[in-house]
Formats: sequence, structure tokens, C-alpha cells
Amino acid sequence: MLSILINAYAVAPNKGSEPGMGWNWIVNLSHYCELHIITEGEWQQEIEVAVALLPQKKNLHFYYNSLPETVRSMCWNQGDWRFYYYYQKWQKSTLEIARNIVEKKHIDVLHQLNMIGFREPGYLWKLEGIPFIWGPTDAKEGFPVAYLDGAGLKIRLSVRVKNLITRLQLQYGNQVKNAIERSSFIVSASTDSVQTFKMYYNLNTVLINETGCYVKDENFIKPKKAKETFDILWVGKFDFRKQLDLALKVIAKVADLPIRFHIAGGNSIEAQRYKIIAEDLGINSLCIWHGIVPHQDIQDLMQNSDLFFFTSVAEGTPHVVLEAIGNGLPVLCFDCCGQGDSVTNDIGVKIKLSNINKSIADFATKINYLHSNKQHLQQLSANCIAKQIELSWDAKAKKMVSLYDSLMK
Repeated sequence: MLSILINAYAVAPNKGSEPGMGWNWIVNLSHYCELHIITEGEWQQEIEVAVALLPQKKNLHFYYNSLPETVRSMCWNQGDWRFYYYYQKWQKSTLEIARNIVEKKHIDVLHQLNMIGFREPGYLWKLEGIPFIWGPTDAKEGFPVAYLDGAGLKIRLSVRVKNLITRLQLQYGNQVKNAIERSSFIVSASTDSVQTFKMYYNLNTVLINETGCYVKDENFIKPKKAKETFDILWVGKFDFRKQLDLALKVIAKVADLPIRFHIAGGNSIEAQRYKIIAEDLGINSLCIWHGIVPHQDIQDLMQNSDLFFFTSVAEGTPHVVLEAIGNGLPVLCFDCCGQGDSVTNDIGVKIKLSNINKSIADFATKINYLHSNKQHLQQLSANCIAKQIELSWDAKAKKMVSLYDSLMK
């Protein structure tokens, strides 16, 4: 069994986003490899409780490099640039922990797992004589500025500055270049990232989206009851990246259909702005505002809806899309980011990024088509059963293990 040293800043059981992604990769890889994982200590207690219950617990060895609560708060407050200073210091001290592990344990492969942003690839690559893999990593060029209409001046300025910094870091970031030169493989988190590495470094990378599907029994998916309404579900944070205002304008375009538009996410204060937009569009009666709801309620909404409408234009691989697939719910989304890779034509419908007005028209056309072609919609739903196995965590872990194995050969 191969022995892998993993650098994963964010790891936590029963969490979403980066911590949940880190946990799921590690748990699934540990079926096939012995893992030594260096992580931040925020969820040490939860990790130790969860590991004790795993049948493969003997393959998991955690090392904790803890940070103060103030730094943790910076990390989870997205947009707080101060965190990168402390994160780089954390990576440097993690390198010293890794050196100590390598001196005492046999390690076959070094793996920089998360965080997935390309800006900070850590320092495991400095350990010589052991193959190094980086990824999945997200290296998109930037936010598509055509979708900034309606965002405030502060957001528009911030996005354009961040886009500029991203391009400069891709072109001139020494640490990124060093990690690339040392890597045996780089794993891209999306086709967008594959294209970015090719454009800036003429580098062919391996595509494995960073998030996987939980495989459910076929009987878990409820048969859709015959009903008069066409239920469309939207789930997400209420920020400009998710483009809820665009989604509302699409619903206004198809308001002659018997639609119920379910919106889950955002507290009552955050929802107020969008409720005003819905009122101005004359679609208040079509909208059902669920607010922030428990995870199980999201699953129930998915199983009782006809279509999952995902309008985000800046993502990694959104886990909520994979949850929709796991619930047999066809997806309508943009052909970008990780959802563009996960949602294929056999389980959903995609449109290309363009501009807001064209996207509204394109999405409306797709909804009209799916409403008029229920048999096609039912086939998309049925195809989700096979797709969730293809996109499962286990399938992705096996792909990563095959990369490890190739390095040994």
C-alpha cells in the first residue's frame, strides 16, 4: 500500500465547501493508501471522533498545525486579504512538519490537496527526491465582467482589481512556477483551469473536479407525481456571483407557464432586495422564499422539484449541483466552472457565457422547451442514477490513486 503525505489546510467531517471537500478526498483515498495528513487544527476534535468510527482508520494519521481564532475568522470571511499573509506562514511551518515526517516515515508521494486556489501551492514541492502532485487546483483567469451589471460600485471595482491581480499572478508568480516545475502531475479542478494552465504555461493537466457525489440507492429517488405546477429550484448564497437577479428575470420571461420558483438561501434581510426585484418584475406570486433551511429540507425540495436552476458564473465545482444529480434532479446552468464539467447533456441543459440579456433569453428558451417536453425531462432525471456513480467520491479517489501508481511505475 502506497504511503502519501498530504497537505490539506481545510479538513472537517460533516462540513461543506473546502473543509468537506478535504475530508471526503482523504476518507476515500484512505481505502487505497496510507495517508499522513497535515491540516489546520480548527476541527481536530471532530476529526478524531469521526476517524475512530472508520473501518480504515489505521490508514489515517493526522498532524495538526493550529492557528489563532482571529486568523481562522479571516479565512472564512471571504474577501479578507489579510488571511493570505498568515496562510503563507502556515504553509512554511507545514513544510517543517512535513520534513520531520519524511525523516521518520517512508513516503511515496507528496500531495498538495487544498485549499484549491492556485495562488498558494504550499511548499511540499521543496522536499526533494519524492514525487509531487498538486491539485485539484482552481486556476481560472477571473470573474466574467459581463455579469457585473447590477452589482455595486465597490463590488465592480473589487472584481476588476482581483481579475488583474489573478492575471499577474498567473504570469509572474514565482511560487506558482516553482510548484509547476516540480510537479509530476497537476490536477485541474475544471476545464477552465485546464485551459488556463495551457494558456499561461503550455502545460497539459489532468482534469478531476474537486467535489464528488454521494452515491444513493436507486430507490432513494422519489418518482415525480403528476402535478399541474412546474417546480424550479434555486439554491445558493445571495451574492452577485450566484446571479439570483438574473434567475428572477428569466422566470419573468416564462411567467405564462404554471411555474413555482423555489428559492433557498439567504436570511430575511438579504432576501429583501431580491423580493423587491421580484415584485417589480410582477412574479411575486410565483416565488416561494424558503430562506436558510436544513440540509435534509434541501434534499426534500430537490426530490419534489422538476428542474434545478443554477445561475452562478464563478465557482469551483459546486457541491449543490452534485446533490441535485444525486437526487435525480436535472440541472439547468451555465457551461462554465465545475458545473460545466459535471452537467452533461444526458442529465441537464447548459448555455454558454455571453452577457446578461442573451443569457436571460437563452435560459428562458430552455425552460420553455423542458416544460413542453416532459418525457425528455424524465429521461434526464433517470440518467442521473448512472451519473452519480461516475461522479462519485470513490471514482475520483480511484483516478487520483491511478496517478500515484503511475509515479511508482
